[in-house]
Amino acid sequence: MSMTGVRFIEEPARSIPVSAEYDVLVVGGGPSGLTAALAAAEDGLRVGLIESRSFVGGNMTIGLPVLGFLGQKGNQIIDGLPQKFIERLRRERDGASEHRPCPLHMGITLVEPEAVKTVALEMLIEAGVDVLFYTFFAGALVENDIIRGVVTESKTGRTAILAKVVIDCSGDADVAYSAGVPTEKGNADGGMQPPTLMFCLAGVDTDALRMSIANAPPEARTYLTDFIPAEYFGQNRQFIVVGMRELIAKAKAERGLEIPNERTIIITGLKKGEVWINMTRVKGTDGTNARSLTKGEIEGRAQIDDIVTYLVNYVPGFEKAYFTKTAPFLGIRETRRILGQYVMTQEDVLACKHFDDAIAVASYPIDIHRPSDDGCTLIWCGDCYDIPYRSLVPQKIGNLLVAGRSISATHEAMGAIRVMATCMAMGEAAGRAAKISVRGNRSPADIDIEELRRQQLDHGVYLRNPDGSRAGPPNRAAA
Repeated sequence: MSMTGVRFIEEPARSIPVSAEYDVLVVGGGPSGLTAALAAAEDGLRVGLIESRSFVGGNMTIGLPVLGFLGQKGNQIIDGLPQKFIERLRRERDGASEHRPCPLHMGITLVEPEAVKTVALEMLIEAGVDVLFYTFFAGALVENDIIRGVVTESKTGRTAILAKVVIDCSGDADVAYSAGVPTEKGNADGGMQPPTLMFCLAGVDTDALRMSIANAPPEARTYLTDFIPAEYFGQNRQFIVVGMRELIAKAKAERGLEIPNERTIIITGLKKGEVWINMTRVKGTDGTNARSLTKGEIEGRAQIDDIVTYLVNYVPGFEKAYFTKTAPFLGIRETRRILGQYVMTQEDVLACKHFDDAIAVASYPIDIHRPSDDGCTLIWCGDCYDIPYRSLVPQKIGNLLVAGRSISATHEAMGAIRVMATCMAMGEAAGRAAKISVRGNRSPADIDIEELRRQQLDHGVYLRNPDGSRAGPPNRAAA
């Protein structure tokens, strides 16, 4: 028995088989992971992707719209592979909307979760990526501060996978943390943004909902929707509602409902009458702890009934709505962040900062679901900002890259770069950097950044000139 009261047993040492060897291994098949694998596989490298679930797509499969394609000036600032993915979704499965301007979120791109799973997997297989589902990352294999691969657990048993470069797209910096990379969690007090269990309703008259807002008297508009002018709802048949604070307050007072959110957040789906609800909120959940995640799932599910009661009885258009499904897992907003060669800050975001080693451009505002109460912090910079390559390169451990919301950033900056289009853009950069690393036989920390930026531009990625204009020839995006 240890001093902490935790019991231990000794696990005997054992030899485990090497089940695969790759040039590049991507851990995690969410938005950043699938684009990382696609980019790494562009010119014939052996690329593997492991995913603990039975599908790829991650948070793109839980009913959320993809945020981040459009900038605060209405221009598109995410292109390249993420754009190709959306175009294919739309073309082959009618599984994505166009990028819709939104006064609150800058841009929203609605996606059909099941189409995401199918199209993403098709693209990975076509690219020659070796996808392995039902496989959990269990540990990093590190020698002399260089990652050599990972240990996995699955129905097959415990095996090792070796790779020249590993890209951590776990969303939680699982690989980096296991390898010994310094990490941080949450704000100055360790508080993390609470997760949400998304759920779906059908039978909603979305036209009645939007017109009730569009036609509301001027004195009602201030509370019906946060930051979004009522005129927007008269012009857009697919939309996000954020607000209706007084309706929630009324429902709580009249019916004693327990709703841990001060705002109504409704996202129309691509199917007629379908909406996704982003209103459960489980404070104190640690997305890196299985017991805490389990508690979060239990609490999140228990919150749904009261939210549905509120919507059906108080919100126009929901009179005949009925529950259909919950998301397959909690939507985690924040866990670990690595300490990399550079730490992005709130000041970088709000100053619309340029970086010489920029590998992506983002524009989503600082959006923090506050850990300590039911509110949100939203701060816009007015334009867009660069994401530096150095924030994807961890301290201490070589041959490892990190993409997605766990890159090297402060709690506040992470609140801006955590959305899916931005994560996809980071994944594309990480995959291409890994490819250059393997081809040049040098560590990701030592690659030629200008070569990476050239390749990014050649593949249609949006980067900025010092004057803020788009870098590269104007016809490049069509190539």
